Amino acid sequence: MKKRRVLILGGRSDIGRAISYQFGKAKYEIFLAARDVESLRDDQQNLIIRYGVSVTLYEFDVLNIESHKDFVNSLKSLPDVVVSSIGYLGEQMESEQNTLEAARVMRSNYEGPACILSELANKFEERKSGTLIGISSVAGARGRASNYIYGSAKSGFTSFLSGLRNRLNKSKVNVITVLPGYVDTKMTKALKLPKILTISADALAESVFKAVGKNQDFIISKRWLLIIIILQFIPEKIFKRLSL
Repeated sequence: MKKRRVLILGGRSDIGRAISYQFGKAKYEIFLAARDVESLRDDQQNLIIRYGVSVTLYEFDVLNIESHKDFVNSLKSLPDVVVSSIGYLGEQMESEQNTLEAARVMRSNYEGPACILSELANKFEERKSGTLIGISSVAGARGRASNYIYGSAKSGFTSFLSGLRNRLNKSKVNVITVLPGYVDTKMTKALKLPKILTISADALAESVFKAVGKNQDFIISKRWLLIIIILQFIPEKIFKRLSL
């Protein structure tokens, strides 16, 4: 049986960690990549002990675009699946007043993930197989006063993934866009999240794993799909008066 490999970018995030355990349970060889790679040592040992799989750690800074090509070339083998769980919420008020912080939010959620997936896409296209998964957000569906800087970056990332999927379709490479709503993680712990629209990182990770190999294009709940459709049909003259 062919050994399957998954690369998880943003392996230190709650979502990235949950996804690594889903793939570990399925006996994938795991590549975990993140800044401060030493912080992944406990997860590395847990995955090895629990599932008996090989786990390799890689130092990776998504904002250091110049390093991306070398990072991809440093992988001991080209993975079958890549998951980008990289994200940075930031604070809207701070981003409005500090353009450097706004740039960090936009680059962390769009430019960086798009660039590293582009490097990997070229390799997958040449091989003519594999799955690329990008975790975006329903926040990109329409610009809202409360989070438009983060949302705009996620909107760009969603569009990027759509175009990448269209490009790679003829090469038998699947691109999956994940559009979660509220996810209960450390990144959102300061927010008051509605329980009916909030899922755990483990539940999201299970959906991501199940989508691999099914030629699935999107992961989004029916509730959030309905909300997005409603938001997009509200006229701008009305929408701009809403406190969203």
